[in-house]
Amino acid sequence: KLQRRTSMPLTWTAVRKLLVLTVATKETGGFKRFLRSAKHFNYTVLGRGQTWKGGDYMTAPGGGQKVRLLKEALEEMKTKDTIILFIDSYDVVFSSGPKELLKKFQQAKHRVVFSSESLIWPDRHLEDKHPHVREGNRFLGSGGFIGYLPNIKEMVSDWTGKDDDSDQLFFTKIYIDPAKRKSINITLDTKCRLFQNLHGALDEVVLKFEDGRVRARNVLYDTLPVIIHGNGPTKLQINYLGNYIPNTWTFETGCTVCHEELRPLTSEYPLVVIGVFIQQPTPFVSVFFERLLKLQYPKERLRLFIHCQEAHHQPQVSSFLKDHGSLYQDVKVIGPEEVIDGAEARNLGFDKCRKADDCDYFFSLDVEVVLKNENTLKILIEQNLPIVAPMITRAGRLWSNFWGALSAEGYYARSEDYVDIVQGRRVGVWNVPYVSSLYLVKADVLRSELTDYELFTSQILDPDMAFCFNIRNKGLFMHVTNMHTFGRILSTENYKTDHLHNDLWQIFENPVDWQDRYIHENYTHMMKDKLIETPCPDVYWFPIFSEVACDHIVEEMEHFGKWSGGGNTDTRIQGGYENVPTIDIHMNQINFEKEWHKFLLEYIAPVTEKMYPGYYTKAQFDLAFVVRYKPDEQPSLRPHHDASTFTINIALNGGGSDYQGGGCRFLRYDCSISAPRKGWTLMHPGRLTHYHEGLPTTAGVRYIAVSFVDP
Repeated sequence: KLQRRTSMPLTWTAVRKLLVLTVATKETGGFKRFLRSAKHFNYTVLGRGQTWKGGDYMTAPGGGQKVRLLKEALEEMKTKDTIILFIDSYDVVFSSGPKELLKKFQQAKHRVVFSSESLIWPDRHLEDKHPHVREGNRFLGSGGFIGYLPNIKEMVSDWTGKDDDSDQLFFTKIYIDPAKRKSINITLDTKCRLFQNLHGALDEVVLKFEDGRVRARNVLYDTLPVIIHGNGPTKLQINYLGNYIPNTWTFETGCTVCHEELRPLTSEYPLVVIGVFIQQPTPFVSVFFERLLKLQYPKERLRLFIHCQEAHHQPQVSSFLKDHGSLYQDVKVIGPEEVIDGAEARNLGFDKCRKADDCDYFFSLDVEVVLKNENTLKILIEQNLPIVAPMITRAGRLWSNFWGALSAEGYYARSEDYVDIVQGRRVGVWNVPYVSSLYLVKADVLRSELTDYELFTSQILDPDMAFCFNIRNKGLFMHVTNMHTFGRILSTENYKTDHLHNDLWQIFENPVDWQDRYIHENYTHMMKDKLIETPCPDVYWFPIFSEVACDHIVEEMEHFGKWSGGGNTDTRIQGGYENVPTIDIHMNQINFEKEWHKFLLEYIAPVTEKMYPGYYTKAQFDLAFVVRYKPDEQPSLRPHHDASTFTINIALNGGGSDYQGGGCRFLRYDCSISAPRKGWTLMHPGRLTHYHEGLPTTAGVRYIAVSFVDP
């Protein structure tokens, strides 16, 4: 497509002679970005379609078709004082308008000005023939030049090359020929006042934020180029700069384009295939499926594609599908018995959408994603982008599901704005080189640019890296949005599967999710509003555990099953003698003592310090255990003191529903709590003052978790 752009300046007569030409064969994301920057500075667009025949000039010489099309276009033009700007478009952005462009061109005092480079391409043997310059870049870059119509006509008049010949070599040979250089009156923009080619100059270019707009500044020559060109292997760098230049994101306005070209969701919802991938032992899988069920999107417009490579999680998948699978339009499950690896499963998932004529999107969702925002899918569809990911992070860390930059080897590198984006100081929709874990892909893209089945397959790269590598090679843009809070991602590194309820052990690795799952929903309100009850003197009663926590602890103990005999002789404790024995299992017997100490420190100690002013504890304990009371086993506990500074006693099941009787009586005050609420804890001094007994359990089974805590 040969595009013509004529300026629409402040004063028409001043710059009406400028005509901007570029070659574009299809409307890529880069071309749309180019047009947006042109529109910002009031360049207008005319053009006609062409099929690209110019070779792969990103990796090898090519681009001759551009010269042919330019030559053809110029033949129709007659006005001698017309100024032609000829530039690439897919990897170019304007950072300023035609007025500045023309002023700098006039100051160059030549009839044709080419962009310059510090690296010679494509024939390094021609280096000695290039004129020396006093300061700046010595070599010609063909990606941008400006000049008067007659001079450019003369320059391209001898073109007889093929469409896949090198345009760079053609213009270079004209420039290094002294006679032609003088006749056409060519010079180079050696200090990058008009054109900034990024190849070989990445260390020279920085963003300059000023008065609601953004420019690129060349710090080596202290210039502000009008046109920025990500030539050669600098496509990722122009993508980064394009996130800001000319006013895509500024400190004054934030994101200026994030609400453009949105797809409003009406009553006709697109059909989405949700790919769920379970490829390793992962905590809180049941919670993942609970959140998937809450996703705000018509389930009759959703199909599920579930790949469960991990046999440990097969029961959770089966339970979810048994209870809720019929709500979805279709469900396809690949279990561990099929021995399909992650890359192949992802290829299959994409292909399922690609081949279904009615599939509009593929929503890829890894099981370690904690999707808190129930509107995520709607938000992503409305963005109307080929590939877009909602930003998620790991709690308390800078780890996220996108990379801001790549190293030379194609691995992670931190961009200058990465921390600000992750921490929400810069909010917008960002063009990035890598996304993972959670993203939405348009089915149209799968059927056009991404027809290769093995997008995730590589001998050397992980599936997600292979996918992003293939996306980048196609020239497609990946975006990540942090316009909303979407959720977080779990740590799976140290997740073990040797317990019944392994999630209980996640208080260190995934503390936020552990709290969501296991701490009572009113705990934070209780701490903030001091909603702590005092049923007896110096006895405090407050919610601490969720019902799920209570159930999991009880089931874990019963699964372990090695209850003590309730006798005075107890080899588990120091000295081997228990004065007031109970039928119990100690936390250290199930390797839970470190996690229990962390729980006491994080959730009990703050209440202690609030209710016993001036007392501070590191939550050390000699004993922590779960007691079981049964009428035919041990129904009660005789009056006693606890050998602790203070004691916590957590009810793990419900009086009246799970058992009859039970409770705790403080003898000195003749005060009883006879119906402890499930998940609530009693906290009271241990030694001297609070002589107490366990009231008889008359029916059912009562479970409590007890800790004797010292400073």
